[in-house]
Amino acid sequence: MKKLESKVAIVTGGNGVLGGAIAIGLAAEGAKVGILGRTQSTVVKKVEEIETLGGKAFSIIADVLNREELEVCKENILKEYGQIDILVNAAGGNIKGAVITPEQELFDLNLDDFDKVNHLNFKGTLLPTLVFAKEMVNQKKGSIINISSMAAQQALTRVLGYSAAKAAVDNFTKWLAVEMNHKYGDGIRVNAIAPGFFIGKQNKSLLLNKDGSLTQRGQTIVNQTPMKRFGKPEELQGLANWLASDESSFVTGVIIPVDGGFGAFSGV
Repeated sequence: MKKLESKVAIVTGGNGVLGGAIAIGLAAEGAKVGILGRTQSTVVKKVEEIETLGGKAFSIIADVLNREELEVCKENILKEYGQIDILVNAAGGNIKGAVITPEQELFDLNLDDFDKVNHLNFKGTLLPTLVFAKEMVNQKKGSIINISSMAAQQALTRVLGYSAAKAAVDNFTKWLAVEMNHKYGDGIRVNAIAPGFFIGKQNKSLLLNKDGSLTQRGQTIVNQTPMKRFGKPEELQGLANWLASDESSFVTGVIIPVDGGFGAFSGV
């Protein structure tokens, strides 16, 4: 029997690169996976991909920053499937104005974009949790997996807004783990995965030249990574499946890096 057989999972940002890989991994272990995103075409495409691979998936069209939309989706999921067992908060991203480039100073920060990045990454984790974790409380069982970043744990140049937002996700992960266990028993667990550097749509041009060679920033990252490469999205699947399953039943409140040793290396 597959370790997530009979479980219902929701993956926000499941139509993205990392969230999509995690969704595929959950489905491969038997979970029915809801792909939650704003763009119907990419959500449907990911659902079809999972079904082609032999998994079970369904579409959830909603904005993680719109609580009313999320509440409607939750009710529809409960009517169809009767339960919500796993929530992966993978929706997130960065905005140009919240980045300080080498040519800029801190004082050039666009505060509106800084707020948008914080809303997307932190509030976009908080709101789905407020909506979908309520059912886990009713069930007295569930696993919440937030997606953090190594940018939350070490000072990375440029990504000021994103780093601050992911640091808030780390703190929220620990806080919520304690809150859930104190008030609702030991059945609900909250953990986070902190990916190192993976190639995605938003960072591809920063890390790779058009010919596929490394940019200066990409080379700096690879030099700082003992494994001397970027991560592959599917390399998140094993950890996500473990955290989602009962195999990790005594694990809560932790942020686990998947970074090829980036966080362990001092550079010397």
